Amino acid sequence: MPPVVTPYEAGHRRAVLDLSLRAWEPVFPQLHDAVPRFVYDAFYPDGWRARQLDDLAAVLDGEPQNVDVATVDGSVAGWVCTRLHPEDDMGEIHVLAVDPDHQRHGVAAALTARSAERIRAAGLGMVMVETGDDPGHAAARSTYEAFGFARWPVARYFKDLRE
Repeated sequence: MPPVVTPYEAGHRRAVLDLSLRAWEPVFPQLHDAVPRFVYDAFYPDGWRARQLDDLAAVLDGEPQNVDVATVDGSVAGWVCTRLHPEDDMGEIHVLAVDPDHQRHGVAAALTARSAERIRAAGLGMVMVETGDDPGHAAARSTYEAFGFARWPVARYFKDLRE
């Protein structure tokens, strides 16, 4: 059965947060190994799960009008948060997460299409998504490239001032 995408409701909150942690469970150990330790520790002093829960809860609670949820057979399978940046003629896929049990079954495609619809409806001409360049995010990069996103190389540098 294809995913059904609908606006986020508060009743989706727990399922959305839970699936997000499951989706990123394999990503963060690889990220941990790919970045300098001081950087990882600065971003995730209480562990990645705590930071992700805080950040995602802030999105869900602070901008629920920008969130859409995909369900499959009545179960929450994924979600997307779309932000609009009219000053750049652009919308942004700010968060996209798909439950591991539903990955590679069209959920990300349906959520990406919904995000693009929101952006087009706002009269904007471009969509942007950002992800990591570490091994843990390889699947995300592959997915976005398969959707036709063009990569913009960015270099981000960190220096430990405690050295």
